[in-house]
Amino acid sequence: MIIVTLMLAGSLAWFFSTLAGGGSPLILLPVLGWFLDAAVIPPVLTTGMLLGNVQRMGMYWRAIDWPSTVWYLPGAIMGSTLGAFVFAHLQFKWLPLVLGIFLVFSSLKQLFPQEENPFFEIKTWYFMPSGFIYAFLSGLVGSTGPMMNLFYINYGLVKEPMVATKSVHMVVVHVAKLIAYAAFGVLHLPFLGYGLLLGLAAWPGNWLGQKVLEKMSPQQFKQAVMLFVSMSGLLMIWRERGIVF
Repeated sequence: MIIVTLMLAGSLAWFFSTLAGGGSPLILLPVLGWFLDAAVIPPVLTTGMLLGNVQRMGMYWRAIDWPSTVWYLPGAIMGSTLGAFVFAHLQFKWLPLVLGIFLVFSSLKQLFPQEENPFFEIKTWYFMPSGFIYAFLSGLVGSTGPMMNLFYINYGLVKEPMVATKSVHMVVVHVAKLIAYAAFGVLHLPFLGYGLLLGLAAWPGNWLGQKVLEKMSPQQFKQAVMLFVSMSGLLMIWRERGIVF
């Protein structure tokens, strides 16, 4: 039953994340929470995300934006290492709540702009500090939702280029996180089978998502990304409502 549930949830998560530019962990985190303790979920999720993004990177290889990737790598590696180190020693239960609020307000500003051009200009070198922040927070809580999506959209990446470039960036983050988790003693090998299942489930989800993505217009893709960012933020806030109430 566990295997079937993880495979179905994984395939659905990767399918929808292709159409919305990411966010599969937000579907997978509650499912993993049914079977696993919170302390082992980040390494398990990282394993599944690594395998799924490796496949996605191969599928969209020609659409990768390499200039942003070059700037992203050093920040992501440093952020992943620091985030995993802090995760091994501390737990920030309030952090997902803060991230959820940030995602909701950021997406609403894009969905309901007060000026003709709501998108702010993103220069290539911005990917180094943003990659550091994203990877650091991801190392702490396992997933920060589609936090980087606004950066990719404003940089000019939509549809296949965004999915391709983000996949490369995520591979770097997850490899660095797994190495750091192992080095800091929080990589529990008996649980990694769950991560392998999630990685295998990504194959049919990514394949079907690619077929649907080809038929979407750039505007439809942007709207899907913004809506998913907003929904992801609301979901994170709902899951952490016990902190406030």
